[in-house]
Amino acid sequence: MVSSAYHHPIGIAPDDIDHMGHVNNSVYLKWVQEAVVRYWEKVAPPDAVARHLWIALSHEIKYRRPTFLDDLVVADVIAERVEGAKAFFTTVIKRGEEVLAEVKSSWCCLDSASRRPVRLARDIAARFLAD
Repeated sequence: MVSSAYHHPIGIAPDDIDHMGHVNNSVYLKWVQEAVVRYWEKVAPPDAVARHLWIALSHEIKYRRPTFLDDLVVADVIAERVEGAKAFFTTVIKRGEEVLAEVKSSWCCLDSASRRPVRLARDIAARFLAD
């Protein structure tokens, strides 16, 4: 099952712009990390946020259109599934309805004290996924 998207507004800074006059490709990774972590902090209960950390395992990015300094951009994050300590997300970066980039990413949940992988409790994982 797939949950509805979490909408994360993105601010574009002058330092995000490269020598070609648009947002550098590496900045998209920063945006995805920020969006997924904010999604976690919004959906998970505060005690779960305090007990868990997320690290990115992989990202697959398809760039569709360039992004510029004055663009109004949002990242739509969708939790695709949770398997043990791993979670899989799709993040679509958009300017209005125009898709700028699509990112498939996998993440590992860590215990914040031990820094070791830990499974998310079913009730917490269910907050991300459709009923």
